[in-house]
Amino acid sequence: MSDEYEKLVAAFTRHLEVERSLSAHTIRAYLGDLESLIAHLEQIGVKSIAQLELIHLRSWLANQQVKGGARTTLSRRAVSVRLFTKWAVKNMYLEKDVAATLATPKGHRTLPEVLGIDDAKTAMDSMATRAAEDETPMTLRDVAMVELLYATGARVAELCGLDLGDIDYNRQTIQVLGKGNKERVIPLGNPAMRALKKWL
Repeated sequence: MSDEYEKLVAAFTRHLEVERSLSAHTIRAYLGDLESLIAHLEQIGVKSIAQLELIHLRSWLANQQVKGGARTTLSRRAVSVRLFTKWAVKNMYLEKDVAATLATPKGHRTLPEVLGIDDAKTAMDSMATRAAEDETPMTLRDVAMVELLYATGARVAELCGLDLGDIDYNRQTIQVLGKGNKERVIPLGNPAMRALKKWL
């Protein structure tokens, strides 16, 4: 690492320790990301931080991805470099914040695990047992909530947004407001209707 880059890292370290008062673990992560960037810059012939451009940052992240870097790591590195360039502009190492428009790679999202039939039955039975042993409005409400979630496949947020007027007792349906303010009507089975009526 050149003298200029070493001085830059030392100044940024002081900023993280003194001005930001970050934990040692967080500082290590930020500095590791900065040193990785600097190694990439030196490899591609960028001798001074003043020459840093957005294209260099993108090539650094792309290079990490090609080497098999996890999306969460790439996302953290994008955040680290944005913090660094903001600091560098404020302290006149850079004329403009070249990372301000750098997109953060989205983390890999996996579908949540769902209950199997046996697990769902166990959950429903345990709720029914609890309600039978202690039939309070709270336990009856909990049973109704679990029955509704199980019967409809509604999200918890959708369940929380329900009103009594959303229930059609004659047709045994419930109207929920989902993502993007999209309304949908979902049929309710007899167990869910019974649990709902008992709680009400």
